[in-house]
Amino acid sequence: MTNACGIDAHRKRLEKEENKKLYTDSLATYFAKQVGAKPRGKETVSEQDERGAFVRQPNYFTKPISKEDAENNKYCIYWAPLCNWSNRPVIARDLLGLQDVIKDYIVGHTGDSNIYGWGFPEELDFKDPNTGVYFLSEFYSNVDKDYTGRATTPTFVDINKKIAANNDYHRLTNYLEVSFRALQPKDAPDLYPVKYRKEIDEFNDWLFPHVNNGHYRQAFTNNIEVYDESQNDFHNALEKLDKRLGENRFLFGNYILDSDIRLYVTLIKWETDFYVFVGPQKKRISEYKNIWEYVKELYSIDAFKKYTNLPKKPDDSNKRLTYLDKIASRNFDEWLKSDGKRAQLSRDPNNLFLKHPKGETVEDYITSITQSKWNNKDQASRADWDFKLSVDPSINPLRGLLKN
Repeated sequence: MTNACGIDAHRKRLEKEENKKLYTDSLATYFAKQVGAKPRGKETVSEQDERGAFVRQPNYFTKPISKEDAENNKYCIYWAPLCNWSNRPVIARDLLGLQDVIKDYIVGHTGDSNIYGWGFPEELDFKDPNTGVYFLSEFYSNVDKDYTGRATTPTFVDINKKIAANNDYHRLTNYLEVSFRALQPKDAPDLYPVKYRKEIDEFNDWLFPHVNNGHYRQAFTNNIEVYDESQNDFHNALEKLDKRLGENRFLFGNYILDSDIRLYVTLIKWETDFYVFVGPQKKRISEYKNIWEYVKELYSIDAFKKYTNLPKKPDDSNKRLTYLDKIASRNFDEWLKSDGKRAQLSRDPNNLFLKHPKGETVEDYITSITQSKWNNKDQASRADWDFKLSVDPSINPLRGLLKN
């Protein structure tokens, strides 16, 4: 029986891969005409300022998800393994024990050239099995038919109404942590402690321009001065974080918090993918000693490992191999194996997660979530990357304060 199931799963994978090859631009255009889908915008055309700097579009669906909105089997996270923004909410969901409450579904490129953005190329009818749509953008146009921006991952979709509920990766994990608290198991970890949300939000909003968006600021500019500025900004931030992680097991001390998810997905993607496409770097991620040991420890945790998209071995051994092709032959589990020594930095070495305080009620935990400045409509405001923290990023302002 086991072998039969294995063969059946293998056959289905082959069918999906073959189906994916059949999804041409002309077929995508045919589907798009049926549903009125618009071609995907290009970052290098609509999201550059007068200097040629890449200024990411603001997220469009930023309406807060309230505790009243949080229902079982109402939502699905549409995400893409290639996109480090969209790895965040699925990791957070699993850590919080919400797998049976919130679905997830992987999207892919449409047509030969991804002409209409994210869709469902591996499905036999090229439709989302949850809702029957062809394109992720349909969830956007079902809310606003005049929407002209890119449909992005992750998108939090109300699958009953077939509408985009939220695509704000700046705050989406916070809504899972807070608004869905009543649906989490009683022993779910506290990834976003009430008492310290100001410090966590401030750090996350600093992390975005300096680290999370670092690849894109370098990759999507055609101005060498902007490129150098972006690269310096990225590596200066990493130097500070490496110092911070030399004294703290995790970013805020003893326990994994929301910020650790955000940093991890960027770092692992850089080391195994991004840096190849943006030119020579001052250092690889693995050359930052404390950062790299931190990455390896997080990779050892099931939810992080499960949603880490690592390179796959090339099918054609005769083609000219790139670095990414060559690295795919590596035993990643061995390469990313943690020696466990970072636990020595913790005052609670046997626990990875913070527990909710005794006596804390669901009502105590559900507070309003702040809006991120990176969603400001004004492009100049979003291009102002000189975001200062109240303390130097190399210093953990919560050191010694988080305790079980």
